[in-house]
Amino acid sequence: MTDPHKLSLSVQYASNAGKLPTRQQFRRWAKAALERDVQISLRLVNEAEGRTLNRDFRGKDYATNVLTFVYDDTVPLSGDVVICVPVVAREAKEQGKDLFAHYAHLVIHAVLHLQGYDHEKKRDAEKMEARETALMLKLRYPAPYLLS
Repeated sequence: MTDPHKLSLSVQYASNAGKLPTRQQFRRWAKAALERDVQISLRLVNEAEGRTLNRDFRGKDYATNVLTFVYDDTVPLSGDVVICVPVVAREAKEQGKDLFAHYAHLVIHAVLHLQGYDHEKKRDAEKMEARETALMLKLRYPAPYLLS
């Protein structure tokens, strides 16, 4: 059976952290969330680069776990996803989550953002979180929004 949607994925490892998912893992997680053809550049960064990007593009002077930049005037849809490795590792530890499950959730979250999902309004957040949870369970990871 062929996949209904095509994914073009470029992964850039700009962090020297030891325990990082493979390109194949990132591909599996991104493909799980596809609802259309998408071209993605995924960049794993250190805290300094993450902070600079968040400050320059969102006006927030701290590193965040994931940033999604959508170029929705392209065919296929394309975008950049930036994951800040130290923030992800810190969050996983603080929240008692498996590190790779947290990466999977953030990739799914970013791919849904690329495709128009949002969580600014309560109703939109509920829809997005329900989709994320369903995809995580399908991939055999725990529901991401359960409090430990």
